[in-house]
Amino acid sequence: MPDGSTSVIIQGKRRFRMKGIIETNPYLKATVHVLDDILPNTNMHEFGALVESLKDLALKIVRSSGTIPPEAQFAVKNIENATFLINFICNNTDLNAFEKQEMLELDDLRERSTKLLTYLVREVQLIDLKKDIQKKVKVDMDQQQREYLLHQQIKTIQDELGGNPSEQEIADLRKRSAGKKWGANVQAVFEKELSKLIRMNPAAGEYSVQAGYLETFLDLPWNVYSEDNFDLRNAEKILDEDHYGLEKVKDRILEHLAVLKLKGDMKSPILCLYGPPGVGKTSLGKSVARALGRKFVRMSLGGLHDESEIRGHRKTYIGAMPGRIIQNLKKAGTSNPVFILDELDKVSSDFHGDPASALLEVLDPEQNSEFHDNYIDLDYDLSRVMFIATANTLSTIHPALRDRLELIDVSGYLLEEKIEIAKRHLIARQLENHGMKKEDVKFTKEALIRLIEDYTRESGVREMDKQIAKVIRRVARKIAFEEEYSKKIGPAEIREYLASPKFSKESYEGNEYAGVVTGLAWTSAGGEILYVETSLSQGKSKFTITGNLGEVMKESAAIAFEYLKSHSSQLGLKPEVFEKWDVHMHVPEGAIPKDGPSAGITMATALASAFTQRKVKKGLAMTGEITLRGRVLPVGGIKEKILAAKRAGIKEIILSKLNKKDIEEIKEVYLKGLTFHYVENVSDVYEIALLDEKIKNPLAIS
Repeated sequence: MPDGSTSVIIQGKRRFRMKGIIETNPYLKATVHVLDDILPNTNMHEFGALVESLKDLALKIVRSSGTIPPEAQFAVKNIENATFLINFICNNTDLNAFEKQEMLELDDLRERSTKLLTYLVREVQLIDLKKDIQKKVKVDMDQQQREYLLHQQIKTIQDELGGNPSEQEIADLRKRSAGKKWGANVQAVFEKELSKLIRMNPAAGEYSVQAGYLETFLDLPWNVYSEDNFDLRNAEKILDEDHYGLEKVKDRILEHLAVLKLKGDMKSPILCLYGPPGVGKTSLGKSVARALGRKFVRMSLGGLHDESEIRGHRKTYIGAMPGRIIQNLKKAGTSNPVFILDELDKVSSDFHGDPASALLEVLDPEQNSEFHDNYIDLDYDLSRVMFIATANTLSTIHPALRDRLELIDVSGYLLEEKIEIAKRHLIARQLENHGMKKEDVKFTKEALIRLIEDYTRESGVREMDKQIAKVIRRVARKIAFEEEYSKKIGPAEIREYLASPKFSKESYEGNEYAGVVTGLAWTSAGGEILYVETSLSQGKSKFTITGNLGEVMKESAAIAFEYLKSHSSQLGLKPEVFEKWDVHMHVPEGAIPKDGPSAGITMATALASAFTQRKVKKGLAMTGEITLRGRVLPVGGIKEKILAAKRAGIKEIILSKLNKKDIEEIKEVYLKGLTFHYVENVSDVYEIALLDEKIKNPLAIS
């Protein structure tokens, strides 16, 4: 050949049968018996027709094939010898070696040609079938239709071969349904929907929708329940390990486990943990799941505004899917997980519907055994799911929904509790997150106190966790740069790593000025102290209120002023004095919005102090709502307000007498060092709060 290689063409001339091998080296040598082809003696016309048929079929195959060279047509046409023609076609036909060997062993030419004719007819039929398939799927071969063409060809081939994948899919669905523990009514619905799928054309758009519905139907854990762990000692140990404090919540969970253990089954109560951010409401759900040995799923409701997110869409809609309740159960794989409904107070509503109303069915123990999801279109039992809702405030929760919840107050932590949480959980977790060991860093108690008081202002521990992480990152940098550092973190190191303190400790500012009174307020971040300042200037009885106050707080100020004017004689004030002075009441930190009725008695005391120029008792704070008649009504957030008072160094607190029951529910450790005064009327507040001593340079009020 031109490239220097050698090409050899070998043409077989005679058939033979090997008798025995004589030599194998350097090549095979054997004794053989030459075989002759047997020509037919009779019916030569029939044999001739057979040979002509072979020639016609061979020519047809050559013309139809895209791989056989066209020159082969001339070769087949010009062969006159029947024996050579038969052997030539046998040799060049696209048959496997077994079939060729089978024909080679036939001595009778008629028999060999008949068998060859069978093979050629099969080959021609395959070629014709291929043409038929191509005709069925023939389309314009532009770029957009190329993919469609390929799919159609595959589908047509599958139909011709009898291996339709849709039939396999249906068989798989039926097989999976055999192992389900559902009831007879659910089985009947499944069979009905499966029959509907069988009748559908797989090419129809509805087929994939119906198949997806049945897949979801089978993925749901119908009557599949995990076994509860009723080792209450172990459950108590797990809850104590994961969370420091929160005794009321832990007791409630242990009570629930005790009832489950005794009865074996009960409709799960809907617990709602409410309190400021970062106190461990969501993570508590994981501990409950671990204690019970149940699966854990979490669903965030923050910003949810579409009812379909809860109930699902009807499967007739494009892109329909089940609601997130059903989706999470499918993810859990059991019908009794611990299900956290996070941020329940942040559910909103718009023209898509009211999700809070849809949650009524989910969270009502009397209804949720027959929860109806629009996509599944069948009742699903949620009665054994342990729902735990979390919220920062109860004021924005739908009243009907709140009525179905068992409310548990998860209030803020004391300084001592935060220190323990940091030592037990936060520091170890942050060291692990930053690739460090316990011996690399050790926080002293004084350092944690400084970090909590100067760099955080919260009821929870989330911000404290961030500040601890910041300190550990600074240490990690020193280790990576191989710099010297102190493994013992004290107050000095806290100041070095975190720079100047973010907050000054909430402290009582004294009672040197008349008209300044300390109040207690509740915020979503916990309790805080606030000051109500009142000043007088000569004028014509103008009353000004500033400090970014809401409508309720402005009304409290107006009520307090009207009460003072109508009861001025109790304080030795003449009625005409109010016509000679302008009053300006201000609540500091004006950039922060404030609202609520809790500052009612604080404002009343500030006004009384300003007009009488009498000092307010030192170390005193107060909270309570007032009425126009002077009654002091109870307010909420008592524990958070007490914590704020302790942080500020306040010793005495004035509360409504009706708040006494709230104080009795608080642990003794929170109340240590505090004295409580319970009042029924504003005049009682004046008597406790206002001293006979006046300021050194009293304002000449007459």
